[in-house]
Parts: sequence; structure tokens; C-alpha cells
Amino acid sequence: MKKKYVVETFYTCTFKTVHTLNNLDDSELSKIDQRSDGEVEVIDVKLNNRKTKKIGGKNDEKSEKSIPKEAISNNIATQIKSAPKNIEKSHTNLKVKNNARFKMPDRRKGYIQKAQIGDHKVYLHTGEYDDGKIGEIFIDTNKEGELVKAMMNNFAIAISLGLQYGVPLEEYVDAFIDTKFEPSGHVIGNDRILSASSILDYVFRELAISYLGKEDLAHTPSIASSKSTHTEKGDDKFLKIVKNITSKGFVRSNYEEKLVDLSDVRINLKTKN
Repeated sequence: MKKKYVVETFYTCTFKTVHTLNNLDDSELSKIDQRSDGEVEVIDVKLNNRKTKKIGGKNDEKSEKSIPKEAISNNIATQIKSAPKNIEKSHTNLKVKNNARFKMPDRRKGYIQKAQIGDHKVYLHTGEYDDGKIGEIFIDTNKEGELVKAMMNNFAIAISLGLQYGVPLEEYVDAFIDTKFEPSGHVIGNDRILSASSILDYVFRELAISYLGKEDLAHTPSIASSKSTHTEKGDDKFLKIVKNITSKGFVRSNYEEKLVDLSDVRINLKTKN
């Protein structure tokens, strides 16, 4: 009497979806889940487990046809090849996890803000992408020991890596605003921040004002005019060039206010033949 068994094999397939973006900004990244032009690549296929079922009875023996091993392997290979097509059709229902790091350009914009909290001087360095979005920070202090300086430097590196991997600056601001430890107190050297409960409170309050426009975190009102500077219709060629080469954090997006003294100066962009 012959005995037959059915073996079910389960596989785990790892794949990735590759999209091409025209611009690196929040609006493009927010629409990536709805895009259907991504290329799906199978990275790895691993054997998960096998389950064996016994087939008993003469009726099963008559009705069951033997399947060659080649047919089974070819069937599995066909399913793996067709998997990307099926995934691509239904990938809009999947939550895409973006593990890509957007590295900073070698030559970048940014600014340095010097301030004094109590008896401690704090130097905040920022680095920006070409579109003005912040991508890195450095924090230097003058009276801290080697251990504290090393911790602050590595903390800044961790924040920079998070920004480059797509963590929104708002998340850091919400996490570190109003943290309390020494040094704290009166702030000298910053025209928008008059006091801070800690160095981290001061740093992320400054970043929130400069890059996110959170005026509610500032202690002094903005001197910028009420005229919106984000409308492209009213921008001339000179102002557009200034926006491309000027640090967004340094001018706090108030380009026209910073150029008020240069209103009579114009650059001829046309070359002579």
C-alpha cells in the first residue's frame, strides 16, 4: 500500500520599490504612496517553513496525480517572477517605508548663530539643502568639559542623520522645547529669543523660528512686513536669484526685508554679444 503526502512550502519575499523624484521636498514625498510608476525589485526569497499533510484512502490515490519536481520548481519560479507585477498593481495599499538617506551637498548654505545663556556661549551651525531645507546642525560650547562637548557633538550628529533620513524638524522641536537643565536663564545675542530653560530649548526654539516660522515660540515680534514673500508672481529675477543663494534660516524667509537697503541696486543679467 502506497502512502502519499502533500508538502506545502511557504516563502518570504523581500522587495523594494524605487521611485524617481523631480524635486526633493515634502510635497513630492507626501504623494509617493499614490504613485504607480515605481519599479519593484525582488531583493531576496527565503524559505519560511514547510507543512506536511498525509493523504489517505484509495480514492485519493486514484484522483491524485503525481507532479514532477521540475514542474514544482518551475511553478515557484513563475510565481516569483510574476510577484513584482502583482505588487506593483496593488502597492498603493501598502505603506512605503523610505530608508533612503538624502545626503547634504558638498558645498552648502547655512548660518552661524552665537548666543550666551548665563555664562555659557553657544554657537549653533546649520547646513541646508539647495531648496533651503535644513539638513544638519552643529552645537559648540565654550565652558563645557570634554565629556559634555563630546555628548553635544554626537547629539548634533544624531539629529543631522535623522533630518537626512526624513525625520521632520517639527518632531525634534516638539520633543526638546521646554526641556530644563543648566545652563538656563537670560539669552544674550539672539534678537528673537530672550530666555531659555536649557541649551536644547534654545537650539530648537531658534530652529523652529528660522526654518518653520513658529512665531509663537519667539519672545519678540517679527520685524518683517506683512507682505507675503512666498508668491512667485511678484518676484523679479533678482529676488529669485537671491533666494537660491541665500540661507533660508539666516534671513528667516524675509528676503525682501533683508534687501531693503539694496532696492536701488540692480544687476544686469543679460550678457553682451
